[in-house]
Amino acid sequence: MSVKLIAVDMDGTFLSDKKTYNRARFLQQYAQMKAQQIRFVVASGNQYYQLASFFPEIAGEIAFVAENGGWVRDAGEDIFNCDMPRDCFQQIVAFLQTRPEIEIIACGKLSAYTLKQYDARFHDIAAHYYHRLERVENFDSLNDTILKFALNIPDDKVPQMQVLLDNQLGHMLTAVTTGHGSIDLIMPGVHKAHGLSLLQARWGIRDDEVVAFGDSCNDIEMVSQAGFGFAMANAADAVKAVAGYAAPHNNEEGVLAIIDKVLKGEAPFA
Repeated sequence: MSVKLIAVDMDGTFLSDKKTYNRARFLQQYAQMKAQQIRFVVASGNQYYQLASFFPEIAGEIAFVAENGGWVRDAGEDIFNCDMPRDCFQQIVAFLQTRPEIEIIACGKLSAYTLKQYDARFHDIAAHYYHRLERVENFDSLNDTILKFALNIPDDKVPQMQVLLDNQLGHMLTAVTTGHGSIDLIMPGVHKAHGLSLLQARWGIRDDEVVAFGDSCNDIEMVSQAGFGFAMANAADAVKAVAGYAAPHNNEEGVLAIIDKVLKGEAPFA
């Protein structure tokens, strides 16, 4: 079975823990992917502007499923934007602000937004993931298309907070863990697999022609949907449970090792 699309999560998957990748090796692989007519898609919970910065040579020709599926772009063209209803947005903000342990980022198309009251440590961390980030007094007057919420939570409180969020907000949004004390609140049905499906329909690519890599719970739908779904060696158990295949650790260039097998037609792609 031929492979026609390779989709990669970024943090904990394509990137090392130092937030780097072997650029020279990948660009050589990418040239071979183009020659073999294999599409490359970056599928991440992170902001589009941050994701594009990792691929300055090719950002204008590859596709991105950003914000956990909230924003899909192909070769610089918008394919899909989630748009959270205003009343939904306001109800969610009102509830989240009753929980002092949660730091909130409202993720918009023009920018992400967080509160000035949060400490400098949080803003410094957030800036690594959101290259467009505005500090605001409150969330009352944002003039933007809101794609999702990203929540920063103490690591030891993530499991109980996910249950609480599902119970309180599950009728409006889905809570998914993204690793390292983070939970995203996304519109139901808007996830990475949905974004990939839109691109596949655009390109005429079947699920069994897709290779997808992930490590966190926000990758479950994408890894499950792909004909070749790979869980990283460092992946959460829930991802390993649905993946048909295993890739080496993200710190060992695990994604690039499997891409080599794709390009050479080696098992399981023979």
